[in-house]
Order: sequence, then C-alpha cells, then structure tokens
Amino acid sequence: MALLSSWLTRYTSPFLLMKMGIMGMNQRNVNYIGRYNKRKLYPLVDNKLLTKKIALQHHVNVPNLVGAVHNQVEAQNIVSIIGDRTEFCIKPAQGSGGKGILVITGRKDKHFIKASGQVINIHDLRRHVSNILAGLFSLGGKPDFALIEDLIHFDPCFEGYSYEGVPDTRVIVFQGFPVMCMMRLSTAASDGKANLHQGAVGVGIDLRTGRAVRAVQHNDPIEFHPDTNKDLYKLQVPHWDEVLHLASSCYEMSGLGYIGTDIVLDKFRGPMLLELNARPGMAIQTANNAGLLPRLRLIEALPRRASMSVEAKVAFAKKHFGVYNT
Repeated sequence: MALLSSWLTRYTSPFLLMKMGIMGMNQRNVNYIGRYNKRKLYPLVDNKLLTKKIALQHHVNVPNLVGAVHNQVEAQNIVSIIGDRTEFCIKPAQGSGGKGILVITGRKDKHFIKASGQVINIHDLRRHVSNILAGLFSLGGKPDFALIEDLIHFDPCFEGYSYEGVPDTRVIVFQGFPVMCMMRLSTAASDGKANLHQGAVGVGIDLRTGRAVRAVQHNDPIEFHPDTNKDLYKLQVPHWDEVLHLASSCYEMSGLGYIGTDIVLDKFRGPMLLELNARPGMAIQTANNAGLLPRLRLIEALPRRASMSVEAKVAFAKKHFGVYNT
C-alpha cells in the first residue's frame, strides 16, 4: 500500500481502504501489471517514438511529429529541423512524469517564448536538447533522444481549467475496458505540467457522462483551480464517447492488458493520444474517491470478455462504472 495517497493513509484505516476496494502498489504490480503486461511490450510504451509509430499503424490520432534529434550534431542543427515554426513541443522519447518537456508558444527573431512567457534563445534550446540526449530526464537516466512535435491547441471548453499547460485525460484501461478516468490540470506549482506529483490538479471524471465528480491537489480535496479560481465541479469533457473509444482501442494496439492512456483534446483535430503508460499510478483513485479493485475484478469475472468489441466494452464500462445516471 506504499503508494496510496497520503490523504487516504492519513485519514482512513486499512479496513476502510479494503472496503472501498482501493488498490495498493503491490496488488497493482503483481496481480495486474505483472500478470497482464508482457515485459517484451514495455518498449512500445516507454519509447514515445515507438508509441507514435504503432498508433499510426492502427490509425490512432496522435500529434504530428516534426522530427527527432539523436545526437549532439543534430542538436546543434535543431533550427533546421524546426524550420520557421513558431509553435512546437520538445520532449524526451523515454521521459516520465512530464519531465523534460519544453513547450514553445511563440518566436521572435532568434528567441523563443515558452508557455510560461519566459523568453529563451537558441543556445538555451540546444542546451535543453543536449540534456535530453544525456538522459537527464529519461527513465533510469539512460541516454535518450528528443522528439519535436506540433503544438497541441487545447479545446477552448477547457479555458481556465488549466494554467499555462495542456490539460489531459488519463483513462485506465484493463483488457480493453475503460475502468477509471481523471483529468490532469496544470498549475503554477506544477510549472505548466499535468503531473500530480508536481502539484497539478486531478479531477475525477464520471465514466458515463464525462462530468467531474471530485477534484484534488496534493491529494487534498479542492473545489476551485488554485490559479484561475475556475469551478472544477463544472468541468465536462466533450466528445466523451470518442475519448473512451480511443482509450479502449489502445489495448489491441499495444497488447498491454493494464495501461494508462493519456488523451488530449485539440480544438482542430479532436481527441488525440498523447502517450501510454504501462505502470499507471494510483492517485486516480483519490481523484475519484473510489477503488479500482471492484471494477477490475468485475471484468476478470466476465466469461467472454476477449470476444467483445471496443463498442461493447465501452458500453459495459459506462453502464457499470458510471456515477451519474443522466
């Protein structure tokens, strides 16, 4: 139970956690990740370029790839890769937790404007890419390479719900069934990153309707965004069925039975898969005030789940895991 939220462990007993069906780290690692995720498939999700390639092969909507930087020579020539683009995103191919992601929203002469408004020069850009190559942000500190993608323009319906960053929807998918969802909203504390451990806001989302059910920051319940004062309980994700179908389809695409899918809503291209996670965290339970175990066990008890279509799995999830009836 080591990674259960501090809020839960401070204010509830182990017996109540068990009654709520809260899943701990050991249960996740042994009973679900270890059992349903084949080790040989991990590179497909740990490497964002491989994820993008298999997504395109399966006709899954993803952000456009501008280019990749594999060595220091290419890092010095990064301007030739970027071209005249004024908006783009640089990220480590094997990064985790949102570390190492650089979002550029504007450009003036030889200077670049970050999402925070800070202005950097070409030397700062090259240094950041060099740090990515050196493994500063990668899993285990291994040498990495940098991806350059088109900037995502989040849907205006999320205006005020996120501070300087793009909000995303995390959907936990088990055997192709969406089982629990939350939106991750960046804050000043999280430096514009949608990472809960860095201070982003997590909003539990009802599987039936796409409406907010609860919001937390640092595992503590909140009602309003700490920077924009937006009422978090009024949040509703549009194109909800498309989001769930996209998440569900990632099971067949990746072959991984227990995954976290991170989906963004672009105002021009609709729902897009940002990345996959073979070891999704469990703070989503705190955001939803609900445990994963009852939902996972219900799916495990289904006799013919392997033959169900994506549509059937999404319909089952909406029927059995929704909070709101209308």
